[in-house]
Amino acid sequence: MAKRRRVGNLLALAVLSVVVQRPMHPYEMASVIRARGKDEDMPIKWGSLYTVVGNLEKHGLIEDAGSSREGARPERTVYRITPEGREELADWARELVGTPQQEHLSFEAGLSVMGILGPDEAISLLGVRLGLVEAEIARRRAALERDAAVLPRLFLLENEYDLAVREAEATWVRTLLEELTSGAFPGLDGWRAYLATGEVPHDLTGL
Repeated sequence: MAKRRRVGNLLALAVLSVVVQRPMHPYEMASVIRARGKDEDMPIKWGSLYTVVGNLEKHGLIEDAGSSREGARPERTVYRITPEGREELADWARELVGTPQQEHLSFEAGLSVMGILGPDEAISLLGVRLGLVEAEIARRRAALERDAAVLPRLFLLENEYDLAVREAEATWVRTLLEELTSGAFPGLDGWRAYLATGEVPHDLTGL
């Protein structure tokens, strides 16, 4: 079971992961997080950045390290990570890497109610999804190959994993589409009859 974090927003994880390297002001934190693509690795709500930074400071995970000024811009507070923040970051990383957690994805939710759409519409929608996923796979594979030429593999592991997951999804959707279009998917006749009559198939009435 996931631990209850003092600041559980994943943006807090991203902030800690960049300030562990050097003190930064919030604007710089956001720039570095974006530059490293961490906003693609985890859901981030940028509007809550200053709230998250404030909560991290409140809970002793980062602290005020002074202020900086760039040109005519107003002074910005610079924050550095505390020993407690380093410990929290390491513990959080251990949990995320070592402990599987159930992540409820929107696609899983859609599959759970796909029966209301009917086979023909499901085939059409899955075909559209497969095309989009394959395009995204091509884009991410090209980006990974480009980044691998300049970055150590250690900093690209999340990109490799994301690509592998998307490729697995494409393979699974492709197989499902083949079963649906060929008629090999079990219960297709009952599914179509349910859409036509509204009556639950006999083999499902006892469930």
